[in-house]
Amino acid sequence: MLPESKSTNAVITNSGLSMNRISVNYRFAVLHHFILSGMFVFIHLFIPFSNRALGAISSEKPNVIIIFTDDQGSVDLNCYGAKDLITPHMDSIARRGIRFTQFYASAPVCSPSRAGMLTGRFPARAGVPGNVSSHHGKSGMPTEQITIAEMMQQAGYQTAHIGKWHLGYTPDTMPNGQGFETSFGHMGGCIDNYSHFFYWNGPNRHDLWQNGKEVWRDGAFFPDLMVEQCQDYIRQAGDKPFFLYWAINVPHYPLQGNEKWRKTYAHLSSPRDKYAAFVSTMDDCIGEVLATLDACQLREKTIIIFQSDHGHSHEERTFGGGGSAGPYRGAKFSLFEGGIRVPAMISWPGTIAEGEVRDQLATGCDWLPTISALTGAPLPAHHLDGKNLKAVIESSTAKSPHENFYWQIGKSWAIREGDWKLLGNPRDTSQQTPLGKENQIFLVDLSKDIGEKKNLATQFPEKVDHLKKIYIQYQKSLSE
Repeated sequence: MLPESKSTNAVITNSGLSMNRISVNYRFAVLHHFILSGMFVFIHLFIPFSNRALGAISSEKPNVIIIFTDDQGSVDLNCYGAKDLITPHMDSIARRGIRFTQFYASAPVCSPSRAGMLTGRFPARAGVPGNVSSHHGKSGMPTEQITIAEMMQQAGYQTAHIGKWHLGYTPDTMPNGQGFETSFGHMGGCIDNYSHFFYWNGPNRHDLWQNGKEVWRDGAFFPDLMVEQCQDYIRQAGDKPFFLYWAINVPHYPLQGNEKWRKTYAHLSSPRDKYAAFVSTMDDCIGEVLATLDACQLREKTIIIFQSDHGHSHEERTFGGGGSAGPYRGAKFSLFEGGIRVPAMISWPGTIAEGEVRDQLATGCDWLPTISALTGAPLPAHHLDGKNLKAVIESSTAKSPHENFYWQIGKSWAIREGDWKLLGNPRDTSQQTPLGKENQIFLVDLSKDIGEKKNLATQFPEKVDHLKKIYIQYQKSLSE
């Protein structure tokens, strides 16, 4: 078993650019951490490990890649039950790692979900309660927030962002101001993949940036550009470990799958055909990057984390749908399961189990403390809402580190505790069933009603009161 990462008395500060100041206390804490880690490795050289247990932190730190997809439906991979999609490369991450069945995004929309994942904090606590502006010159996530990139920098990692950002559009809130030494991609919520223009409520504007400077790649397919950037970064990494945040803007609209996959899925009805073509186009891109890791003999030295930012979209720009939540109710913007329950996997061949499933509740906020535990990177000192998933990764019988969890978007909120889930002011963007005033407080037992069809609030008023109290406690904690 790996030693638990301890929170130090340090505070990682953000200078507004890519450099960070480290206090004396922080340096002492880091030194202390690595001394203890070294002692642990020495002692455990003589203690055998189970083949299902994580080994000791190696003196050779693992690379970390987070693949964060965009608007991908809850079940839109073969390994999650999709029968009409072709996703061999995404499935290979599950085959060579662990797949989660009750994994939740931090929020049902883009910006807060990304903030929650990158900081390990509830989006509202991270300063991003909803989507931030896609206009140049508008700020986003406050710079005092500590990202995974900043945490990894302090542990000696090189850091890179490739793809979508959507967390701020000023120098200090763009990636290079939030701990990423290298950045390539778009800063707004979406772009056309060929012109790289942002089309939303005009004026339409170009949005492609490299390390804070606007760049032009007219006509080049953006997913291909991301692959090239990822491959180049991996090949030039050298001996220094890297953290790569690959925020793929797929299958977010516009649905621009390549010709091969458009022909493959021509038999499907619209909009599923367009969505499917884009998903498989994305799968090809992921396969190319995984092949580069293999060619560089880095697959067993690299932790790969995969997650969708939230559920699929029913917006007009997706022709009203295309993605699937399977048995779940809701979609993007909704706190019903289809808006927040997402595909998620972790792979580290040779170190963690392969081809296993975990049914414990876990969330996007958990990746930061989990990465800390797996790499030895000391945690930031401030409050984290995410929990370390190391024990869950090691064992299917381990208890979830979450007794309950909380979501909020606009006036909608939700609390889950065990199999019980309470929603306030719910919104069903999948439009399965109209929600009247009698459903403004909506209680469901997920063990009996995974589709969240029956409101049990009037039958179990004591459970409603109990979960409301937890919601109020969460609300109060945000200002502490």
